[in-house]
Amino acid sequence: MPFADELINGHTAHTLTQAVRTVLPDADPASLRAAAQQLDSLSLRERSDLLRDALLADVPGDYAELARVVRAAHAGVPAFTGWLIWPVTSAIATKAVAEGTDDAFDDAMTLLAALTGRLTSEFAIRVLLRHDVDRALRIIADWTASPDSDVRRLASEGTRPYLPWAIRVPALIARSGVTVPVLDVLYRDESEYVRRSVANHLNDLSRDQADLVVATARGWLADPAPPPDGSYAMDCARSSSAVTPAPLNCSASLRRPSRSADRCSIGSPFRSAGACASPRRSATRGTRRRGCRSTTWCTTTRRTAPRAPRRSNSRPARWPRARRSR
Repeated sequence: MPFADELINGHTAHTLTQAVRTVLPDADPASLRAAAQQLDSLSLRERSDLLRDALLADVPGDYAELARVVRAAHAGVPAFTGWLIWPVTSAIATKAVAEGTDDAFDDAMTLLAALTGRLTSEFAIRVLLRHDVDRALRIIADWTASPDSDVRRLASEGTRPYLPWAIRVPALIARSGVTVPVLDVLYRDESEYVRRSVANHLNDLSRDQADLVVATARGWLADPAPPPDGSYAMDCARSSSAVTPAPLNCSASLRRPSRSADRCSIGSPFRSAGACASPRRSATRGTRRRGCRSTTWCTTTRRTAPRAPRRSNSRPARWPRARRSR
């Protein structure tokens, strides 16, 4: 199993290079070839940024040209999936913001929604949110009604205030409750994949806005209408401290009790990529899974059976006292 930083590697760069050459036979993706030799010493996000810049250098022209190449690769190159989607979506968002037009912005949002099922567009959408948060949120509000669960999840995950590995969007942190309308629509979504994202989003909000989260959760619990699958479970516990309330611990809220809760919070695209790309803790061992480098633990763990104590040959911390001789 690879470490998290190795999920974007030389093979990823080579696959992206071949996809560009398939769509643009006369192009010479020299920047992507050079970037493939420079990945080893970089972190995961730095690797994505390097391939993003190389792609922008190898596909000249305006935003429309880049969008055309990406759509052609999406439709005609089967290997155009997996971790190369991160730098591709980042390039789309960066180019749209650089162009500075509403048409480019709106088309980039549409293209990110189309690509999110190939891995995720949650990191790239942050660039557009930072550029124009109000316009982005209006489009995201429409995504909550999408028939595609990946797009609905993107509406919640992409707007998390403290999304791991992603750039911060100051407006999402400063403007209290700006994303709650999105959660109000999705918290009883028929997909557990979406509901887990809502739980993680709510937990992010609790860092700075604990009272808002308590009020939101209380309103959800007071709604007598059942969720689409017939039942849900919510576990939000608040610290009893009256001086400095601790963040809420919202586990996989609104999930079906019959299904296993021990899953990566970021979701199935990351699990299928060969490593736990989400902050995750093993419920039976209490340790990090190999490949996870985040300091935030996923709260959706489930304890199964008590583990037998480990045998140790080391010297005990304290030896029993010797008896006194009479």
